[in-house]
Amino acid sequence: MKIITHISRILVGTLFIFSGFIKLNDPLGFSYKLQEFFTPDVLNLPFLEPYALLIAVFVVVFEVVLGVFLLIGYKPKFTVWSLLIMIVFFTFLTFYAWYFDKVKDCGCFGDFLKLKPVESFIKDVILLVFILILFFGMKHIKPLFGKLPTTVLALLGFILSLWFAYHVLMHLPLIDFRAYKVGNNIKEGMITPENAPKPIQEFYWKFKINGKEEIITTDGSYPEVDGEYISYENKIIDEGYQPPIQDFSIESDDEDLTDYFLSEDKLIMVVSYSLEHIDRTYLNELKKLTDEALKKGYTVIGVTASGADAKRNIKDTYHLDFDFYLCDEKALKTVVRSNPGILKLNKGTVIQKLHYNDMDDLEL
Repeated sequence: MKIITHISRILVGTLFIFSGFIKLNDPLGFSYKLQEFFTPDVLNLPFLEPYALLIAVFVVVFEVVLGVFLLIGYKPKFTVWSLLIMIVFFTFLTFYAWYFDKVKDCGCFGDFLKLKPVESFIKDVILLVFILILFFGMKHIKPLFGKLPTTVLALLGFILSLWFAYHVLMHLPLIDFRAYKVGNNIKEGMITPENAPKPIQEFYWKFKINGKEEIITTDGSYPEVDGEYISYENKIIDEGYQPPIQDFSIESDDEDLTDYFLSEDKLIMVVSYSLEHIDRTYLNELKKLTDEALKKGYTVIGVTASGADAKRNIKDTYHLDFDFYLCDEKALKTVVRSNPGILKLNKGTVIQKLHYNDMDDLEL
């Protein structure tokens, strides 16, 4: 039991630190995933949506800290009980997401590794087994060092986790795992290769045949059945190839200008998923920056999911000399974890990406 407990201790501690660090690198992204869970279609907890970021930071910091506590043997009873409660909660969430097919990605490893709900559920069940081993073998979990060094290490783990979360929120994720990272080409990320696997679906057609309801299964074509059609359902068996970038566009009221702007060799793109919630503190500085870019021959545009009134209000209030175009809100939240955020592109390739706190670092 002692050896199994030590193996479980290393595995659980390491995995919690790794999983927590991945989400700690991008707490804003994890908060978006929590908001998805809080919607009426999933857990129906909309009153928690305004606190999603606060909850996200608490959860990921606690996850990393518990991993550190377990590895160094700090307060074993508190640590193991906390791990058990957390994994039971996570297992419930992943089971709910899988069974009811409400969330396609549970966000366990952020954008680093996409797991399907069923994969996340299996992972959590395995973790639960290891944590139960720790629970019943708690007496074998001893501190690696003396009382003072162990306490200092535990405190350092907590402080560094909080500092790291604050740092990436005030700037951008230290490691960018998304398709819009510096060096990637947005146009290429939207392309589906000709030989890419196609989606596979099954269609279930309900007919009344000879007075009885029957289900006919096809791959999409309408079945030739001598009966009365009632309804149909379809199920995706295999999603096929999914391009890394989806739902990104740059649209005016009249046309799609995505290809046009992504062909520009000197483009500054100001990203704001919501102009109603934009941080206005830096908009005067943004005005100076974009004016300078225009003088140096750059094309400057804004992209937002907000409506015409919000666009007009921001442009008139801060005398911005560029226009805002329309893009999907979820896509813009993925492009840059900042509102506003600034991207410099060359023919669709991301050359520089900045948080509004770092806009002075833009190289024109």
